[in-house]
Amino acid sequence: MRGKIFGKPIITKEEMRKRIKILGQQITEDYADKDLLMVGVLKGAFAFFSDLTRAVRLPLHVDFLIVSRAKAKGRSPGRVKIISDIAKDLSGQDVLLVEDIVDSGETLTFLKKKMIERKPRSIKCCTLLDKPKGREVDVAIDYIGFSLPDQFVVGYGLDFEDKYRNLPYIAVLDKISERAKKP
Repeated sequence: MRGKIFGKPIITKEEMRKRIKILGQQITEDYADKDLLMVGVLKGAFAFFSDLTRAVRLPLHVDFLIVSRAKAKGRSPGRVKIISDIAKDLSGQDVLLVEDIVDSGETLTFLKKKMIERKPRSIKCCTLLDKPKGREVDVAIDYIGFSLPDQFVVGYGLDFEDKYRNLPYIAVLDKISERAKKP
């Protein structure tokens, strides 16, 4: 790795482990008599999703989808697009959509709308990180790991230029290249 460009953890591995255990207990209680399908939003949610599914003490189904945000002029990252969709039929399912981070709210709003069109019995959302100050679209989040100020963070699945996903904690970047500051 060339030069250190990330800072000290703002959320440690141990803090995440404890919070995920609590989230897993809440989800287990809430879905005790339901047929739970957990849908992970990749790539960012892979670490959180993996740990969270193991913390849920129920038989459950898992599936994944990959989304991207097309670059657009201005500050907003642009239109949300599904790159790889889930394989499971959602009709009659109790769906828990699992995100890494909710910032503007646009991606989660888009995904909820797409999932609702498939007629699940219920749909709820879970995110490891919530940045409410960055919210542009009001979206309900049923399970939140941590709320953060408006900072650019990496680690535990979150990336900068497709790096740092493997950090076992969440950190604020000490330096962000000019490319990251541009939309």
